Amino acid sequence: MSNNTKYIFVTGGVTSSLGKGIISASLAKLLQARGYTVTIQKLDPYINVDPGTLNPYEHGECYVTDDGAETDLDLGHYERFLNVPTSQANNVTTGRIYQSVIEKERKGEFLGKTVQVIPHITDEIKNRIKLLGKTGQYQFVITEIGGTVGDIESLPYIEAVRQLKWEMGHDCMVIHLTLLPYLSTSGELKTKPTQHSVKLLLEYGVQPDVLVCRAEHAINQEIRRKIALFCNVEPNAVIEALDASTIYEVPIFMEKEKLDVIVLKKLGIESAGEPQLVKWKEFLQRLHNPKSEVKIGLIGKYVELKDSYKSIAEAFIHAGVVNNCKVKLEWIHSESLTEENIKEKMAGLKGILVAPGFGNRGIEGKISAIKYARENNVPFFGICLGMQCAVIEFARNVLGLKDAHSREMNPATSSPVIDLLEAQKNISHMGGTMRLGSYPCALEENTLAQKIYGKKETNERHRHRYEFNNEYTKSFKEAGMVLSGVNPNAGLVEIVELPKHPFFIGVQFHPEYKSTVENPHPLFVAFVKAALDN
Repeated sequence: MSNNTKYIFVTGGVTSSLGKGIISASLAKLLQARGYTVTIQKLDPYINVDPGTLNPYEHGECYVTDDGAETDLDLGHYERFLNVPTSQANNVTTGRIYQSVIEKERKGEFLGKTVQVIPHITDEIKNRIKLLGKTGQYQFVITEIGGTVGDIESLPYIEAVRQLKWEMGHDCMVIHLTLLPYLSTSGELKTKPTQHSVKLLLEYGVQPDVLVCRAEHAINQEIRRKIALFCNVEPNAVIEALDASTIYEVPIFMEKEKLDVIVLKKLGIESAGEPQLVKWKEFLQRLHNPKSEVKIGLIGKYVELKDSYKSIAEAFIHAGVVNNCKVKLEWIHSESLTEENIKEKMAGLKGILVAPGFGNRGIEGKISAIKYARENNVPFFGICLGMQCAVIEFARNVLGLKDAHSREMNPATSSPVIDLLEAQKNISHMGGTMRLGSYPCALEENTLAQKIYGKKETNERHRHRYEFNNEYTKSFKEAGMVLSGVNPNAGLVEIVELPKHPFFIGVQFHPEYKSTVENPHPLFVAFVKAALDN
């Protein structure tokens, strides 16, 4: 293979949410399984600089990388599939592009020139696309372009792709993901929306090389030929993408359809042999044939949109496979929980996870759930705000500090067991100002945390503003709570646990961001095991 990095663009048409991220991650997995080095980036057409200030109802969860970038949840899929960390460079938004161009204009870098969408914005987009290729680490850079072809927002991105195709020739190709709707009245798949979508792309000067067609029913040769004819692609470059029972099946579907072979051929590369997917197929085998089932409650306040907790749900799938069981998540709205109904709502749960979040809504329900788990010996796992609620619950009901709270929820509390760091107190901007990214955590000897990790120190990703208030360290320890993980540089409490309980652990960081198919997160694995043993 020539030492040029090859660029693959994935666009979407007809409707949004077709699964461009999963198709991108699946193609990347197949290329990786053939021994190539691959990375994926996501270009998001919204004007927010990053999704950090977006409501989870708008955009699903905000995923955090090692270097502290707040990114789109698709980056979670990229990491879970490839087992390679992503970074700031893997997620670019229109907001960031414009911010960067405007800063250059203010510094006088375009002196005398009118700053325009073409060439200035498109040049900035092209630079961001090429950034990962220039590191020399990757043979393939797959770039997923958010939104749907025809959106005003994504026009500059499509134009940047057109220019790159013209500049790079055979080092670059376009995959267009589209939908073949099924009309039950006539009992057939319809190709017209796909034709229109490709026609629109052609109007912008971009000819797709491969069409991946989402469909509920198999696409026969006749339909493939028809699409190929109307859309200027080869019949074998019309790829069928049927609905899968799990996203982890999609790479296998794409392998059957020879997506990787067609892509390599388009880029002028000989594809020898088959992708090595032994481990992946073993994972699927165990996923589809669990020996048992375990019911775990996920207590959160955004449960109507399951994407708000995407990484947690996926981490449970990985941990379930390790434990040969299927984790059945019961999504429970924390606002619906009260001291009165808690017993009936928690009945039948073998484990309780209290999810992260911000703000006051649903807090008391989370605290009730934790109290129930603590008093009834139900395995408990708290993440971020879930850990903070465990601290508040313990302060109120064990230490007797009836007014205990986080200053985030009650600034006037007389017992602020969770408080702002001094450094956070004068911050007026919301975006990108939290404790973000990967930080070390030293684990205390002979604690549950240290046993689970099997080492003395670990690194985990953070996304929060408030911390355990160290002024209360002594009283918590005396009452039996163990502060088992501490940031070695700042002395901040990262992990709390109750040793007299079968499994009770709260973590200030987000372990779900680091769980992958090949490396399931040890905390989730241990929690699922405890729930099974319960």
